[in-house]
Amino acid sequence: MIDGNDILELGIPEGPLVGKAIESARRDEAASEKDLLALLEKAWDDPEAALDAGRVTAFARAVKEKRDREALRRSRAPLDEPIPYDVWGAGGIDDGALEQMEQAMRLPVTRAGALMPDAHVGYGLPVGGVLAMEGAVAPYMVGVDISCSMALSLFPDDPNRILKGHKDKTVQALQRETAFGMGCGFENKRDHAVMDRAAWNELPMIGSLKSKAHRQLGSSGGGNHFAEFGVVELREELDTDDDSLQPGKYLALLSHSGSRGLGYKIAERYTDIAKEKCLGLPDDMKHLAWLDLDSEAGREYWALMNFARDYTLANHQLIHKHVARAAGIKPVFYHDHSHNLAFKEEHDGEELIVHRKGATPAAEGQLGLIPGTMGDRGYIVSGKGEARSLASSSHGAGRRMSRREAHRTLTKSSQKEYLNERGITLIGGDVDEHPMAYKRIDEVIAEQRDLVDVVGTFSPRIVRMAE
Repeated sequence: MIDGNDILELGIPEGPLVGKAIESARRDEAASEKDLLALLEKAWDDPEAALDAGRVTAFARAVKEKRDREALRRSRAPLDEPIPYDVWGAGGIDDGALEQMEQAMRLPVTRAGALMPDAHVGYGLPVGGVLAMEGAVAPYMVGVDISCSMALSLFPDDPNRILKGHKDKTVQALQRETAFGMGCGFENKRDHAVMDRAAWNELPMIGSLKSKAHRQLGSSGGGNHFAEFGVVELREELDTDDDSLQPGKYLALLSHSGSRGLGYKIAERYTDIAKEKCLGLPDDMKHLAWLDLDSEAGREYWALMNFARDYTLANHQLIHKHVARAAGIKPVFYHDHSHNLAFKEEHDGEELIVHRKGATPAAEGQLGLIPGTMGDRGYIVSGKGEARSLASSSHGAGRRMSRREAHRTLTKSSQKEYLNERGITLIGGDVDEHPMAYKRIDEVIAEQRDLVDVVGTFSPRIVRMAE
């Protein structure tokens, strides 16, 4: 009778495999103990051949599974050194953001990256980070607010007539026709074709989220999300579906919103799945875990991520539709884009998955919206398609203080004074969104002149944020 010592003498290490070897030897019908030991030794050397032959299969299967796990672990182990990447505005970027970026650049599936001038510490990838992977997507790098986006409507109305002569009406439109804050939504759900999509029933997990997602459609979360009326000054002609807008001043509505609870739940579930798959990542890099796009989980997440993008853009469309209607105005131009998303793009002749975490797509001629703060102008830009940035630009001014630091060092009174000096009305908005908690947007734009051209500016006048 074969025992554990016999197995150990074959060079098989102590542990569960010894038990599997004894179990297989007892089940196999080899002629002798010597033959059984020979079979076990061969299975240790080549488990797939043993499985094909149908001999000592429990042991051979256990050996194969162990080696597959080890190979997977090795394939997901980080590189010793980060892949080089370009940084814009390095002087204004904190060490924490650079450290986060360097961790991401050590992933074995990473092929390229870039850091924008608004970069600061985030969750997973730093905000302002751009990362290209080969055949893989990292849910936490996309973020919990999947497809957080900007949207802009322009109106032919005289800005002064609406923002001064009918200020009460515009304030009421922002107060009544959209909502802000964690869990907020509408009892009278708003209609949009996205709620009729078959994906609610065909894709995993989101069927149970449909009712809440419908209630939240047309709303925004807390933090730096906003809807605001202001004045756009176009420096160049802007094409529209019907015609073109000439340089000049326009009444504008700008919004910053995301995928609400729907995106959060998708990100939460698939980040956990990715962590389970990426066995080789050390604990301090688990949040960078990825899913192979040719895996079932990877395909599921990709479909869900893009559906969350469609939901987010529908969210913006309803915000603009209802607020504009309540204000009694009709747009002549509308544009939106995501800045928290992964994109399939070709770079240097290779298809890559480009993660933009708080970064604006900036392909050649692509329109982008880069807001400042509640008290500072933002920019409308046209991308230059710079290869070193993976055709990306910043998505805003970028924080220079954490929310905790802003609460500790800034005051509501100084925030109010800052806004009053600039003629801006604020509805809601906590001190953590104080303009001085952010980098100076003009400096951030100046750092990326090789990434974008300025088409126009947006100056806020009536700003609505979470209380």
